[in-house]
Amino acid sequence: MPDETWATWAREHSDPKRAAAKPEALGSLRVLDISRSNFGALYCSSILGEFGAEVIRIEAPDGDPARHFTPFALTHQNTGLAYLVEGRNKYHVTLNLEDEEGRRVFFDLARRSDVVIESFAPGQMDAWGVGYRQLSEENARLVYCALATYGQFGPRARTYKPDYDVTNQALSGIVWVTGEMESTDPPAPWEVPTKVGPWVSWYAGGAWAAFGILLALRRRRQSGRGQFVDVSAAEGLLRFVNYNMTYYHTWRGQMIRVGNLDHGIYPYGVIQVKDGYIFIAGFSDVNFEAICNIMERPELAKDPRFDSFLKRAKLENAAALKAEMEKWSVNYTAEEILERVLLYQGEGVVGMGRSNLPSETLAESHWWERGMFQIVDDPVYGKLVIQGQPVKMTETPPRIKWACRPVGADNDFIYGKYLGLGRERLRTLRARGVV
Repeated sequence: MPDETWATWAREHSDPKRAAAKPEALGSLRVLDISRSNFGALYCSSILGEFGAEVIRIEAPDGDPARHFTPFALTHQNTGLAYLVEGRNKYHVTLNLEDEEGRRVFFDLARRSDVVIESFAPGQMDAWGVGYRQLSEENARLVYCALATYGQFGPRARTYKPDYDVTNQALSGIVWVTGEMESTDPPAPWEVPTKVGPWVSWYAGGAWAAFGILLALRRRRQSGRGQFVDVSAAEGLLRFVNYNMTYYHTWRGQMIRVGNLDHGIYPYGVIQVKDGYIFIAGFSDVNFEAICNIMERPELAKDPRFDSFLKRAKLENAAALKAEMEKWSVNYTAEEILERVLLYQGEGVVGMGRSNLPSETLAESHWWERGMFQIVDDPVYGKLVIQGQPVKMTETPPRIKWACRPVGADNDFIYGKYLGLGRERLRTLRARGVV
């Protein structure tokens, strides 16, 4: 076993609770997030903000519709639950880009900034005279990132559709392979392509966008020039569908939905237990033998259906093996099975984890200790529990400074600081619908 002093060292040097005393990796970076109705862009600017960038979130005067993307129409202080999380660490100002004077204000801000993030229809910002081509003439160091379902070019880019998560999921192919296996003809009503539960394409797109921006900034240090970054969330998720495309290209075969089985390996999936479900993995021969011994069913390792890696991966054999495993697992709780896994002294390693309800995940002390959940006490929104950053760092760690801001909360501060606009001037712009 690893020396316990390693865990002590890692905690001492990378615990998020110590982040406030350390410098920020992106502390000198200024980012304009002018996206609309797009959590991919919001997640992108959240990542940059957590690592120290000054993120100025620009919304229309009536606010971003994304503030109201929320379950069951629930809002807190007129803000949806998702935006409470992704409004973190950002200054919030309002600006009407459909107004000529509003576009001039934006142009002046962009001249003083390092990064612009937007999600308008491809070419819309350019048509307004505030796209990358125009802005880069005034600010050659600008990194400009645009997110759209079909990207900025290609035969479908001009047939613009709003960048919806479920559209991106469907286009990527991930929806087709998610859901229960068809067991009847015609299939049962629930045996259909199924979207992934959270807004996974938006978050994939946002992560790729942040990655692209950071690469562009790295290049800027060498060349002195920024660049345009084109991100499609559908393509971002397409990068995650592993061998689906290769299988079709090589064998002309369509991947099918397999529910809690897996196309390539088994055991590797969810099985039922006495108090819910667990994920269990042990697909190599030695690890599968360990599972059989833990179940006190050593004969399964020699069953001609299951006695090799490739045989266990065949769907009909995997389904039969799952049934055999559940004859045993339904008699024990998840904790009891975990205890058996941890006490096993033979060869082989078994991966196992409880399929937690959200309440159980939130109650897991491990994630709290590592700072993955944090309580932020906001003067407007009160105490909120939000997810932290999964990256821990010893020298320039990320941090959460605040959860959200109301619409236009920082107009006076930002416009005064960077453009010298006083309260009287802002009052006039507000009356004209510019801010």
